[in-house]
Amino acid sequence: MILLDTHVLIWHLSNPEKLSVKATQAIERAVNNNEVYASSISAWEMAMLVQRGRLELTMDVKDWLAIAESLTYLHFVPVNNRIAVKSVILPDFVYPDPADRIIISTAMSLKAFLITKDDRILSYKHVKSIW
Repeated sequence: MILLDTHVLIWHLSNPEKLSVKATQAIERAVNNNEVYASSISAWEMAMLVQRGRLELTMDVKDWLAIAESLTYLHFVPVNNRIAVKSVILPDFVYPDPADRIIISTAMSLKAFLITKDDRILSYKHVKSIW
């Protein structure tokens, strides 16, 4: 089971050539097993990035997300109370980014490998990550 960081979700669907070989292999295995997850906070993060002009998509973000949601192997995980609270009390994680904290908390809650290129997350010993 894997959880995609926001940038990995975008790259997987729009620019797969940006993914590392290990990330691509992990995603392919998870697709075959119907075990690819993304946090709903990634939808929020994408919409914020588009609104701020830091992310440009070839279509409206709502349409992009609708296509992503239609993929049978991709499951969005809502931010529930347990995930929200866990994101605030992550041991030894000092970075304040709320999306990163919720994504890490979601991966930990699912006991999933987190696919990310983010060095801060890759070096975080409390979550299993792949790049």
